[in-house]
Amino acid sequence: MSLRAALLALLTVEPMTGYDLYKQFESSVGYVWHAPDSQIYPELRKMEKDGLLVGREVPWGQRGRKTEYHVTEAGIAAFRDWMNSTLEYSRERDPMHLKAAYLEWAEPEAARRQLHAHEEHYQARKAQWEEKIREIDTGNSEMLNRRLATLPAGEHRAATAFKRFTYQGLVARAEQEIQWARQGLALVDELYEDWGAPAVSAPPPQRDPRTPL
Repeated sequence: MSLRAALLALLTVEPMTGYDLYKQFESSVGYVWHAPDSQIYPELRKMEKDGLLVGREVPWGQRGRKTEYHVTEAGIAAFRDWMNSTLEYSRERDPMHLKAAYLEWAEPEAARRQLHAHEEHYQARKAQWEEKIREIDTGNSEMLNRRLATLPAGEHRAATAFKRFTYQGLVARAEQEIQWARQGLALVDELYEDWGAPAVSAPPPQRDPRTPL
């Protein structure tokens, strides 16, 4: 249901083609729910069949045509029902934390590379999410501004605050993962402090000076 809800959320702003929805996924809800176009297009067709959307042919380029999807009253009702229900949490799928549980199987340098990669990934994500917060704070968030244009003025403050709250949570999660990766690097250094150090040969036995050569 989460993919369907994400598509409905975007379509409550304005009608979009499947291509437009894919682009919006990459720049907005994709930060919290990733979906490739191979999932988006079939789901749009299912939603149209279920009466949540209406597809209309629109010109595309010089001679082409695309299907533009409009949310129906049933679609809006379904989105409200989803928003007013409590999520059922799925079981975790976290490949990095799975790998971390068995890092004793990895060579120390491989473990370090993986932990550095994890830290760099979340540093980049943190920067992206902080930029989203700056866009909200400065009034330069294109998607938010488009949404606000569809809402009564009395709802602007809540819509803005909840978007900012979402990105603040993502920043906090990134900071936690960065700190966890750094702790892992320190642990690898502690456990394998002698890894890669040149072997030290035992000193030659001392000769008794009274013994003839």
